[in-house]
Amino acid sequence: MTKNNLDKPTVGRYIDPGSDFGFKFLFGRPAHQDILIPFLNELIGSSKRIKSLVYGPTEYLGETADQKKVIFDLRCTGDNGEEIIVEMQRMNHDNFKERVMFSTSRLISSQYPKGVEYWNFELPEVIFIGILEFRMDDTERERYLKSISLIDKDSGRIFYSKLSYIFLELPNFVKKDKEIKTDKDRWFWLLNNLSKADKIPTFMNKRIFQRIFKIAELSNLTKEERMAYEASLQDKWLWNSAMSLAEKKAAEKAAEKERKKADQEKLASAQSLKKAGVANHVIAESLKLPLAVVEKL
Repeated sequence: MTKNNLDKPTVGRYIDPGSDFGFKFLFGRPAHQDILIPFLNELIGSSKRIKSLVYGPTEYLGETADQKKVIFDLRCTGDNGEEIIVEMQRMNHDNFKERVMFSTSRLISSQYPKGVEYWNFELPEVIFIGILEFRMDDTERERYLKSISLIDKDSGRIFYSKLSYIFLELPNFVKKDKEIKTDKDRWFWLLNNLSKADKIPTFMNKRIFQRIFKIAELSNLTKEERMAYEASLQDKWLWNSAMSLAEKKAAEKAAEKERKKADQEKLASAQSLKKAGVANHVIAESLKLPLAVVEKL
């Protein structure tokens, strides 16, 4: 679902990887790292291969009370010590790139070991992967995968090889089914179309993709997971609706008003889930609410 599609969310045969629940369900569970690893390797390319990984905390507090907290959708550490951040971003905003830089900078600064002599240590590699449901540049509609590094402008050579940014611009991937040839194509197709599919396409005949379809089938979710997913899908629709209306009004006050309305709807969804017996931590994760807020409802 994109910001231009404001129809009420429908629940199909497979979960939507663009929803908070769907993304974390498919990629953010230790039991599913056999899905995340080939996904990351396909994006990172042949320069390195991740064989195993460990999921890490997704929340970073500042060292002082006045420093802003950073929350990642997914963070993991590869077998060579590389730190990988994966973010699903629904809509562009003026300070999107600044937020990305802030997130990676905070992660890098947190690696400085206390008590170690100044710079007498080596920083780990940091890779930021952004899965975007928008175009960073609306005039550029052909490139759907961008890999960005720090380079020497004159020579074009890499200045620092241990900080990189990879952006998947999903709206730019418009290949038809008959054009799907590579695994990269298959991953992009999956992110764009999994929730719209009613069966496994023939071009998804590799074992890893067949496993994803099996895991993503709604009939395999528990009752609690199903309720959390539907609430997450509703939250995504509310967000897109609120942002679209705010754009039409072209006013920050209007955007804030619509966002508050969406937040109220989110709290109502949380209350309904809580009455239905869904665990507090599941509600908090699915709706991106602080656990303390859910516990007080």
